[in-house]
Order: sequence, then C-alpha cells, then structure tokens
Amino acid sequence: MLQQYKNILVPVDGSKATQPVLEKAIEVAKRNKTHLDILNVLEVNQFSDTYGGAVSGDVIYKLSQDVQDRLDALKQQAINAGVTDVSIHVRFGNPKPVIAREFPADHKSELIVIGSTGLTAVERLMVGSVTNYVSRSAICDVLIVKPETNK
Repeated sequence: MLQQYKNILVPVDGSKATQPVLEKAIEVAKRNKTHLDILNVLEVNQFSDTYGGAVSGDVIYKLSQDVQDRLDALKQQAINAGVTDVSIHVRFGNPKPVIAREFPADHKSELIVIGSTGLTAVERLMVGSVTNYVSRSAICDVLIVKPETNK
C-alpha cells in the first residue's frame, strides 16, 4: 500500500537547489492531495558573523521581509501548479533541529522534502550538512532530492 502523507514540509534556503526541491514537493503534495508547508529558517548568529558583531533589528527586519517576499512567490508557484493548501513560514534558529524535529512536531509533518545540499563542499566540511543531520534525526520520513546531473 502506498503511504499517504497529510502534511509535507519543504525547507528552502534560496540556493539553486530550491527550485528542483520545491518542484518535487509540489509533485508529491498534488499526488497526495495534501497540505504543503514551505519553510525558511534564518540563523541570526550567521548574520552577526557576516556583519561583524550584533545585528540591528532593522537588518533582521529587512532580511525577514525579503525572505517573506521570496516565500510568497514560492507559495504562488505551488498554487499555480495545483496545490490547493499551502502555508509559508519563517523561523529563526539553527536549521538542523528546526527542520528535523521542532517544525515537524509543531505542524504534524509526515514527510520532509529536502535538497541533498545547498552548501559548497567547503561549507559542508565546516558546518556539516543540514540534509545529513535531517536524514538521521528527523521525526518523520525524509525524501532527499538529488540535483539533476547534466546527461
């Protein structure tokens, strides 16, 4: 018997992996006639490193506004593709536990659709892959979308 998912989570980070991951999540959501959550996790301490020291509320507000605008566009893309029940979310914190456990627990996610990586090889080495962590620690099923290779 095929698994029927009622709540699907697709975390996005704005990398080039976002588009194929979202398309796969839309495909699965349509097949299951289900709810789709699109999530972006902002790691505030990453901005303090980038901008040196404390980050002002104005910078965080502008950043979260930009993310909200991108998520609105992704939500519209899902609706245009035929997904009837879509929500968008911005969370602050460490993406690993937020994606693997916290958000799925809060929203009863049954499947996480995530890209194999949004990081460069050096970034993966330094901070570890969010996908690797999520695949090992998630409280629900995980579908890992591989990047398309040039054939």
